[in-house]
Amino acid sequence: MDRDLWQHQDLSLLDDAPTVRKLELNYRKNKEQDHTASIDAAAAEFDYAQCRNEWWNPPEYSLLYGTPLWEQSNESQRLVLNHLYWVAYYSQIISAEIATIVLNQTSAAGLSSYEDFRLVCDTLDLETSQERAHIAAFKRVGEAVERELFGARLFTYPMRSMYSDTMIFADTTAISRFWRNIQLRAFSLLSSGNAFIGCQYFAVRGLRTLNGKMIQHGLAQITLKARDHAATPAPSRISYYHFLDEAFHFNSSKILTHDVLRSLPEPTAFEKWVANKALSGCQRDHFHVSIAIRGIFWYEPALFNTIYRLLRSPLFGMDYGAARAMLHSCFGEETQALHESFRLHDHAIETYTQYVEPLAYVNGENRTMAHMRRNSMQRYLATNRQALRELRPSS
Repeated sequence: MDRDLWQHQDLSLLDDAPTVRKLELNYRKNKEQDHTASIDAAAAEFDYAQCRNEWWNPPEYSLLYGTPLWEQSNESQRLVLNHLYWVAYYSQIISAEIATIVLNQTSAAGLSSYEDFRLVCDTLDLETSQERAHIAAFKRVGEAVERELFGARLFTYPMRSMYSDTMIFADTTAISRFWRNIQLRAFSLLSSGNAFIGCQYFAVRGLRTLNGKMIQHGLAQITLKARDHAATPAPSRISYYHFLDEAFHFNSSKILTHDVLRSLPEPTAFEKWVANKALSGCQRDHFHVSIAIRGIFWYEPALFNTIYRLLRSPLFGMDYGAARAMLHSCFGEETQALHESFRLHDHAIETYTQYVEPLAYVNGENRTMAHMRRNSMQRYLATNRQALRELRPSS
């Protein structure tokens, strides 16, 4: 058949046999090993009273691990900090997965404007369904824990759209949030009608998932190392099953970013500009460093009021002066946690650089992750100390 007579494209994904084999294998394995039922079951059986005296994550994956607060906490307080890490971390993951659900579908629509992309779209449909199960499990556990401990939200939030801040605790203003909302709506519209932009959304998704892999492998360890998986706490099992699902999601992101691209026409100058803007946005989101949540890029001055509420809660029972002093000790001084957080940040920069290296359209700023490299311990401490001086807690 003369393709010129029947299709409006010169290349077909089906002509790229190695890429098709990668896609088929990843899709088949993900479908065969789909952990949705296991995640749903673990979430349904979760009862905080039954597992509140167990570690859900390895100790280093605890809220404010390696800070003065951690060092002075007793065993029961450390267990709660361990559980709150789980709640806080997966609250951030919910935000990312809300965006993934929307952009998987808009990107699939953009890719569907070319022939032979059914396999890709079926893959994204499966992943979208899995993301919904992840979100439901994370919300059920996180909200139950905060209700039991505080009777109020600290890190969780009601369900929302992807057009809210991707990072829960971010360096934003009303104007920047409005502008980001416009940019996200524009990108989702463009990706739904443009195969290259739809495909290259997965460059950004790949970077975000690549960062997640560094942490989620650690969170899976409690169940992974257990002789009897069913005997581990329900949140630990959810972490384990989520890690297994996300391994397939990362594979599909990488294939779409690096391999499927070959079956599309060369990008126009505008398409390259949009793709680089998306990568720049990821760099901005991942610029900051958090000592509160290992592996998350929160802007910590936005977090201070939440941590202050935690310190004043019955869990720690600090008065105003003690809570202010502890905030300064944790966030305004050099600590083990700060060094570890910058080590992870540096590792993220290097792995991101490797991920985008084969992509010819990526500009110099994104190729070297130059924006992320501008952060430093000195900058972090100066920013936090200024914000602590200006902090006026509500209680």
